[in-house]
Order: sequence, then C-alpha cells, then structure tokens
Amino acid sequence: MDAYALQRSWDLVTEHGEQVPLYFYSHLFVAHPEVRSMFPLSMANQRDKFVGALGRIVSHADKLEKDAPFLQHLGRDHRKYAVVAEHYNAVGASLCATLMHFLGSEWDEELAAHWTAAYQLVARIMVEAAETSSETTPDWWDADVISAERRTMDLTLLTVRPRRAFPFLPGQSLSMEIPQRPRQWRYFSPANAPRQDGSIDLQVQQIDGGQVSPTVVRSLKVGDVVKLGAPVGERLTRREGDPRDLLLAAGGTGLAPLLAVLEQIDLEWQRFHIGPTVHLLHGVRMPWHLYDRPRLRELAEKRPWFEYTEVVSDDPSYPGTRGKVGTVAARQSLTGRTAMVCGGPQMVAHTLEQLAAAGMRPEHIKYEHFYYAAAGEQAAGPALSGQETASDDHQPPTPLSTSDTALHPGRDVPAADARPRRGQGLRLPRPAR
Repeated sequence: MDAYALQRSWDLVTEHGEQVPLYFYSHLFVAHPEVRSMFPLSMANQRDKFVGALGRIVSHADKLEKDAPFLQHLGRDHRKYAVVAEHYNAVGASLCATLMHFLGSEWDEELAAHWTAAYQLVARIMVEAAETSSETTPDWWDADVISAERRTMDLTLLTVRPRRAFPFLPGQSLSMEIPQRPRQWRYFSPANAPRQDGSIDLQVQQIDGGQVSPTVVRSLKVGDVVKLGAPVGERLTRREGDPRDLLLAAGGTGLAPLLAVLEQIDLEWQRFHIGPTVHLLHGVRMPWHLYDRPRLRELAEKRPWFEYTEVVSDDPSYPGTRGKVGTVAARQSLTGRTAMVCGGPQMVAHTLEQLAAAGMRPEHIKYEHFYYAAAGEQAAGPALSGQETASDDHQPPTPLSTSDTALHPGRDVPAADARPRRGQGLRLPRPAR
C-alpha cells in the first residue's frame, strides 16, 4: 500500500469537515440498519471521533504491522459492543463509499486498492485478537454495586463486585457501562490491588455537562448491576517485588491507580517487611478535594517507607504546600527513583516537563499514553481515572501503547494548553463508549 497516497487523499477528504463523519454514519445506518442499536442515540460526539480515527490510521499506514499490539487491544475491546467479523465488512464498505463521495475523480482503482489493503490489514488484526481472547475471557463482566459512598460534593467512591473472576494488575484501568446509560462506556481505574473477595473500588468525579458521571455520582445505587470491560494499560503497573523507589504524582482522581500500586507495595511490606520507599504527592485545586486524606495520613504515620504530601493550587489561604503538583514533585529527590504520573492531560504534560527539567531520565518516568489528539505523534491524555469531560463526553481514551517504551517528556506529550486537533488519533468507526 502507498502510505503517501493514503495520507494525501485523506487530507483532501478532511477539508470537508463535519460532513465526512455525517456522510459515513448515514451510509452505514442506511445500508446496515441492524448496527444502529449498537450506538448511542446522540451521535454528535461519535461523529467527531471518526475523523480523528482515520487520521492516525493513514499516518501510520506504512507501519501498521508494528502497531499490532494497539490494534489487538482495540479488537478485544470491541467485544463488549457485540462487534463480530461481519460488522467490519459493513464499516469497510461505508468507509470506501465515503472516500469515493468526497474524492470524486481522485478516487480511482489504484487508490481504492491502497485503502482496501490498509483497512483489511487493520480489520484482520482486530478480528483475530477478538477471536483469540473469546476463548478465555467473556465479552464483559457483570458486576454488582455493593457500595456507593458520596465522599465529596462531586465525588463518589463506588465499590463493585464482578460475578466471575476479574483479573487485573494494580495500576490498570477498566471500562464500565451503567444500566442508566446503556452503550455509553467510561473508563475508570481501580483504586485497590486485587482482593480475595474480588471487590473493586472506583473513584468517580462528577463533571458538569457529562452524560455518565453525574448519573454515577447521584443515582447509581447498591444492587444495581454494571458491566465491566477487560482491564487495559501497563505503564502504571509495577512488577511484584520491584525494589526501586517510587515518586508518585497524582492530579485529582488520577490518584486512583496510584493508590492501587501503593496498596500492592503495602501488602508486600506486611508479608516480607521489605520494599521500596514511596513518596506520594496528591495535587488538587482546593483542599476539600483531598478526599482520601485521612487514610493516606494514617498510612504515612504507620509506614516508615511512605511519605505523603498534599499540594493545593488554587487556595491562597491553604497553610500547607501550594502550587502545581508537578513543580513540587520536581523539587524532590529524584536519584534512584521511578516516577509514576497520573491525572488530566495538562497536569501530566506539566509534570513530565518539570521532572525532565530537573534531570530525571525519560525511562524513569512512567505514565499512560492515551488518545488526546494533541501535538506530537503520541500524546498523554486523560488517565483513565474516572474523569469525564463535557466537551467530548469522555469517549474513553484509547491507549496508544501498552509497552514500557519510554517517551521523551518534552516531545511526546501535549503542551499544558494543548487542545485536540482534527486528523490525529486512531479510533476505528465504532460504537461510542
């Protein structure tokens, strides 16, 4: 396939703006009305995702085989939407129809062959991954809500218990669909290490304008049954027994996966009385957002290996540490430590910049790479930590990489004021989450 021809043709198509995804979905639903029920009633946000999806496909068309782990994840993840192989044919046909419509005379037999080859490769990788995973795991896990505790005015601690074994690693994330909002999946990070009873704590922050988080915070109740998708992400995980000291920097509910890692270390320390030293910094705007303060302060008093620092940015009357958590993190001792950073995209970008400027090597800084369509080939985005944005209704961030390959903090993350750009990011036409 000719990557240049794909990129050039896609650039021409994107000049038509919102008409492109509108035409695609109209064609898909008319030609295959049976797939309409797989999507939410409102398609406004989903249409925007389509354009960003193809942007990354064509920009990586010459190395799709190298992107196999990412595509395999997407294939496995699509199982929770009941996507089967036949649906890929429908999407491919509507994609070609859309390209032909907007390219006009530019759409010839040769270009069609390039697009067909690229799409077939993507579809094959995704379908094979879905078929393989179906042999060992369900499409989704039903889970009972066993606790829903309102911690602050806009945050709920939700505890769910899957009805069958749900293996995950501390620091990973999962998608969840609640019965009140069918077909609208959102990602959250377990705030605990795996337990014998299988229960999972999720920290859900309400975002004004969000379609799911307000319902979770206000209405989800004990006895409700939710659906969970397979766990994803590896960069915020830690090998059991790893002795390397840690610096954990969390912004808001980005605290959740770091709490899971912290619990993992504490369990090891209780068993073996040996482990790394850990310094956790939790950055929030106002002091009442320090929703886990009592537990973390108590742990710091009882564990000689653990230090906890609260950082408040927007309250000048706060008597403790003030400022941005990334700035404070960069002032700490960095030698011999691995940093884990989790929060919103601006917080992550700023913290990585500060740590790099302080001399921390890129391979010692861990953060998840999530679709945020920002500057650079790869970007750090919402950290799967229960956050929802009103602008895109938090269609779940898609991991760009599940490997531990280090990225350069100065090049591969968005600037603190980065905004999504059309034409970047990979998301195949798919049911909205």
